Amino acid sequence: MASTPAPASAFDYAPAPESRSVVDIAPSYGLFIDGEFTEAAGGKVFKTVSPSTEEVLSEVARAGAEDVDRAVKAARKAFEKWSALPGSERAKYLFRIARIIQERSRELAVLETLDNGKPIRETRDADLPLVAAHFFYYAGWADKLDHAGYGANPRPLGVAGQVIPWNFPLLMLAWKIAPALATGNTVVLKPAETTPLSALFFADVCRQAGLPRGVVNILTGYGDAGSALVGHPDVDKVAFTGSTAVGKAIARQIAGTDKRATLELGGKGANIVFDDAPVDQAVEGIVTGIFFNQGQVCCAGSRLLVQESVHDEVLHALKRRLTTLRLGDPLDKNTDIGAINSAEQLARITALTETGEAEGAERWTAPCELPSTGYWFAPTLFTGVTQAHTVARDEIFGPVLSVLTFRTPDEAVAKANNSQYGLSAGIWTEKGSRILAVANKLRAGVVWANTFNKFDPTSPFGGYKESGYGREGGRHGLEAYLDV
Repeated sequence: MASTPAPASAFDYAPAPESRSVVDIAPSYGLFIDGEFTEAAGGKVFKTVSPSTEEVLSEVARAGAEDVDRAVKAARKAFEKWSALPGSERAKYLFRIARIIQERSRELAVLETLDNGKPIRETRDADLPLVAAHFFYYAGWADKLDHAGYGANPRPLGVAGQVIPWNFPLLMLAWKIAPALATGNTVVLKPAETTPLSALFFADVCRQAGLPRGVVNILTGYGDAGSALVGHPDVDKVAFTGSTAVGKAIARQIAGTDKRATLELGGKGANIVFDDAPVDQAVEGIVTGIFFNQGQVCCAGSRLLVQESVHDEVLHALKRRLTTLRLGDPLDKNTDIGAINSAEQLARITALTETGEAEGAERWTAPCELPSTGYWFAPTLFTGVTQAHTVARDEIFGPVLSVLTFRTPDEAVAKANNSQYGLSAGIWTEKGSRILAVANKLRAGVVWANTFNKFDPTSPFGGYKESGYGREGGRHGLEAYLDV
């Protein structure tokens, strides 16, 4: 067995922080209803903090049931005119929004990093380009709905109530709002309570684009506001991305109603490395699969399945690579690993990893110094893991990788499918025939081959089993907002 590599110091890069001066965060924000920012009816507010420093960034209005009702009524009123617009006219607004996002991408990237804690190189190079791309893509569909494969003259559903998570605040907003508007629906969106700012800045983008009042409404608040929105009788379509537990609660809440719903929930993705895979490339894919956005990704490749004959070689290379990851200031352009989004999420990650150790899995943590303030967790992996271990079954939603082995392709498929989830998977091999054979047997909504965590607005995304139902993205994403 190859020896565990000695901790190597990270490359001695000079700090390269992005300037905070490109974004102007106001001390307080209201709710965005009917084209205007307004206080919450109950006068309640809450603070949003930077996960990397615990600095209070701003104070935000906390929506209640009365605010939800106001927003839904505004969206219903706007629906009549918005849905009657020719698709080419709606497309103009979407193209305009996309271009404004591109123009303000640096400002939005810095804002997202401050409020979320993820590295600037991810918000700048991955999130924001994808956000703009989704609006461009669905702008292109707005006047071609008759040719989308859903029959002639497909009709919008009405008012969409959308609840999004904190791991990709602006990207999840784009996934939901762009297809909804393209198909003629109006929107009431509730961002997560720990990351409300980018949605409020998007409200300003909507005003800058001249979007008619009431077409997009933003309600900041906690779970009670989300529940009121989902349960509002005048909401026709519910779109939720988040935890499986909340997704189940939403499914129970709307059962027996005529609301349409798409649920994008948790995952425990298997990343399968065969013995003929190029090790260096596979290691980069493993790192991208689980440590992108600190592992706070529903489709993260959090279960590494390595063919037994190359297990030691892959683990040796992986540990060596992890010693070079840089953890620290998310606004530093050299940073690979940013902050965990909240104290609550950090506590959950900590508890689950302690359970992994208690159950007998072998823990290895990359040698890196954690900042004294903020919420941080070093890249960690577990070996000696079996299917019965909690760290192999439960979604940790953090920078924690569980490593298992297999001997044959059939065993790899059996272990990959042995999960309550079915959102994503990855295959690493030089054989195209093996990719096709294995991918066809995996019960996962997305299967990447010789890559991981690659997204494109033209590709549908969604899951099986407890990972939810419905698809977002691509032509398939239109169906969720059409009466077909």
